[in-house]
Amino acid sequence: MKLTVLIPAYNEETRIAQTLHSVDSYLKQQSYQYEIIVVVNGSKDRTFDEVKQLEATMTNARAVNYPEPGKGNAVKRGMLEEADGDVILFMDADNATPVSEFGKFLPFFEQGYDVVIGSREVDPGLLKIKQSFKRQVLGHMSHWLTRFVLLPGIYDSQLGFKAFTKKAGKDIFASVHILTWAFDMEVLAIAQTRGYKIKEVGVLWSEFGGGHVPMKAFAQSLVDLFKIKFKKIAGGYSRPNQ
Repeated sequence: MKLTVLIPAYNEETRIAQTLHSVDSYLKQQSYQYEIIVVVNGSKDRTFDEVKQLEATMTNARAVNYPEPGKGNAVKRGMLEEADGDVILFMDADNATPVSEFGKFLPFFEQGYDVVIGSREVDPGLLKIKQSFKRQVLGHMSHWLTRFVLLPGIYDSQLGFKAFTKKAGKDIFASVHILTWAFDMEVLAIAQTRGYKIKEVGVLWSEFGGGHVPMKAFAQSLVDLFKIKFKKIAGGYSRPNQ
């Protein structure tokens, strides 16, 4: 098996090197092949340069640079244009969920699951550094609303630690159009619509700060939630040949 790790990165020059060393150190100890791709999206700092400097000594890591902003855009382009693994994982640049948690995902891929996602809701005891009370309340409310309106059975759609078989990932992301914070919801809506087998797994997670979702993004995500819902109802996420 070969694993691709995609790391979308926006203005992460102060911590991307630490995250890369952590990811590479863990994956070197595994029996499978791997590649690490940092997808820099519209950064105004030296994130791309930091990764390029590491490429000489970290041979399985590389950076690609896209001028367009948006985490969804970075993950989509990385998935469709760069990733070559049998399993493709995307994770956040702040290392909030360490790549070692991917070990929990492997048994489910072996059992035939197509999509395995990390969750803060399945086992709250795994949350090491928590968000502020206000953020926790907003998070729980948004998770409930998303589950009620769009994604039945999924308790945490937004955690940035999700893995896909190559076939599922390429198929799903080819139909993703929302490229902002709400892209995770669209990804999972497409996966459910197309009958992919999804598993939600509790993972370690820490709130490090510095990468907060802006408050206005909650409002935009609410609008996007209903856009996705209406598109799903209209059959917009069915496979093209259906």
